[in-house]
Amino acid sequence: MKKPLIKVCGMTRAEDVALCSGLGASFLGFIFHEGSPRNVSPKFAASAQTGPAAKVGVFVRQTANEVRLMIHQCGLDYVQLHGGQDEEFCEVVGRERVVKALWPERYASPEALQEDVDRFAPHCAYLLFDAGVSGGGHGRSIDLSLLQHIEINKPWFLAGGLCPENVAAAAQAGPHVLDLNSGVESAPGIKDEAKLRSVIEILSKQI
Repeated sequence: MKKPLIKVCGMTRAEDVALCSGLGASFLGFIFHEGSPRNVSPKFAASAQTGPAAKVGVFVRQTANEVRLMIHQCGLDYVQLHGGQDEEFCEVVGRERVVKALWPERYASPEALQEDVDRFAPHCAYLLFDAGVSGGGHGRSIDLSLLQHIEINKPWFLAGGLCPENVAAAAQAGPHVLDLNSGVESAPGIKDEAKLRSVIEILSKQI
């Protein structure tokens, strides 16, 4: 099994950006949603020095044109679409940079989830599976059994309450990227170095 890459989402402080980049995160997430305690300004995201880590903007209610503007304004490598955006939205902002979020618990059956996986796969660079039925960063763990019978022909992120206690099991599910947020914080938007280092140590033993 190949060790998954790491994304740390909810960057709100320059020191956490430097910490996560220094620890080897491949993606760093900046949330642009006023309803989130981790919401940041475009100015902060633009000024963040992520080093080799890709800069990901998380969007919920913005229009496609607003997202396109933010891509250029903030120097975003990827856009994580965490709302009800459709295939056309993905194409307008550029499929090569889209991370499209889906919530397996929303679906009445594996077949219904598979239908949306197949619908969005051609229109994004990555899919992302999160816990709950909407939003993110709420600390809930995803039910991995919901993905057991799904064919995912696209690189994918796994999110949902990932922390030192459950990250090994999450890695076994085979995601390309583990998306960390609330499970490696001491408070919303404040990353916990000890938890981050623990996750990295655990994953290093998965190879």
